Amino acid sequence: MERPIRVLIAKPGLDGHDRGAKVIARALRDAGMEVIYTGLRQTGPMIVNAAIQEDVDAVGLSVLSGAHMHYFREVVEGLAERGAQDVLVFGGGIVPDQDRPALETLGVGAIFTPGASTHDVVEYLRREVEQRRAAEV
Repeated sequence: MERPIRVLIAKPGLDGHDRGAKVIARALRDAGMEVIYTGLRQTGPMIVNAAIQEDVDAVGLSVLSGAHMHYFREVVEGLAERGAQDVLVFGGGIVPDQDRPALETLGVGAIFTPGASTHDVVEYLRREVEQRRAAEV
């Protein structure tokens, strides 16, 4: 029996608004995924450490502060340095369209902006994690 998808949801930086992150965490949990929510004011290294310790399939960053380029880069590079480049990094929050190509180049998956359907997030994670697991075999 295949283990459930494990997802870490993190709020990096000083942004104190976590309602969206909690909504996503609950939707993923209700869809049968195991969800670890780090809480507020996490640093990139803290997020990477938690992802490694929890052996997650994906890390979702919720960024509303405008520091998305910094935090996504820090987490993607930190995971790679720890040999966990296979962990899917995706996000949500306020991310301008012009920054998306740079995030894609970094290896960041989908970005879900305010108003995105929780169903879309669930389906995205199921599809992407399934593909990554199949590629490992």
